[in-house]
Amino acid sequence: MTGPRDVQALSEQGLDRYGNAVMATFGRPLRVLTKGEGSYVWDADGNRYLDLLGGIAVNALGHADPEWVAAITLQASTLAHTSNFFATVPQIALAERLIDICGAPEGSRVFLANSGTEANEAAFKMSRRTGRTRILSLEDSFHGRSTGALALTHKAAYREPFAPLVPGVEFLPPGDISALENAMGDDVAALFIEPIQGEAGVVPLAHAYLQAARDLCTRYGALFVVDEVQTGIARTGQWLAMHAHGIAPDVVTLAKGLGGGFPIGAVVAFGPRAATLLTAGQHGSTFGGNALASAAALATLDAIDSRGLLAHVKAMGEWLKETIGAIPGVAEVRGEGLLLGIRLEAEISAEVAAAALEDGFIINPPNPDTIRLAPSLTLTREEAAPFVAWLTDYLTAHAAFAKET
Repeated sequence: MTGPRDVQALSEQGLDRYGNAVMATFGRPLRVLTKGEGSYVWDADGNRYLDLLGGIAVNALGHADPEWVAAITLQASTLAHTSNFFATVPQIALAERLIDICGAPEGSRVFLANSGTEANEAAFKMSRRTGRTRILSLEDSFHGRSTGALALTHKAAYREPFAPLVPGVEFLPPGDISALENAMGDDVAALFIEPIQGEAGVVPLAHAYLQAARDLCTRYGALFVVDEVQTGIARTGQWLAMHAHGIAPDVVTLAKGLGGGFPIGAVVAFGPRAATLLTAGQHGSTFGGNALASAAALATLDAIDSRGLLAHVKAMGEWLKETIGAIPGVAEVRGEGLLLGIRLEAEISAEVAAAALEDGFIINPPNPDTIRLAPSLTLTREEAAPFVAWLTDYLTAHAAFAKET
């Protein structure tokens, strides 16, 4: 594994140029990256990093996967984009494939977008077409940053600069069945949930809560909208995280891992009622699901299938949970498959992430005591083992600091 950086001249120069040219919506980036291969990326100074974040659960096949690159190259040299006045073969095949892997019933339909926030935006508009305007969402949720999706997102720091947002959204405590029962009624258009709340620190919702949510939405005629933007497409060892619970939603939103690094999102409407809420002219996207993006998604789905990555992700997740969970200083490892939240005994996740980067590991601290791992679905034990050893050494060496914190 690469050690501490000796020279960062090129990265620093690049970051200065970034600051002078790119709008500061993300703050100063950590490094300028120039190439990737499998589970690794390199910065402008030639330093190698094990990418345990995968572009936040996006790089399903790692970086520069040969089959994925070949599929995109072939499609780009054939037909990349038309318009929505025309259909393309990859677009049709992708919609059919998503209905199949989601286990959606006869009469289901797919809307293809460019991202997760656009997928949730479309689902938001679908809920309006029920004729109702009350929408339920959960505290600590994250559904995107466009205005409709932002209205569903709980974090005050994201919402407040843009208030007032779209009205009608009410937030409930996650996992509280009584609160959900009290809020539900004949005027509720939809309930939006994430089966595992990634932004909150990879916090799963319990089966009993998800089942109650399904039952209450059915009883009151509300749409049960499950945001699987982060948890879908094999991330948890299932095509959808909801498959582990045996619960079918009315609407599923997808993105992140779907394109394997190419921007694409999707809304899968389960059954004729949900599938016909939006009619011609009521929604659209210039680029959504064009031939190139659809080919990238099909290549990703094909690779997950042919390489047995569903089983691999499940096995890797169990191994990481067991090995990391045994490290002194780790209080808990939450999540499923390769979407894991490492809860530390002290609120030092930012310090840990910064030190890890210096030593060649990319991880993410979504809150003060949690580290998020969402690497490529192809990550192996041999690749991950140096990080496990590093985290053990770091937490051992900094035990006194952690106690003071």
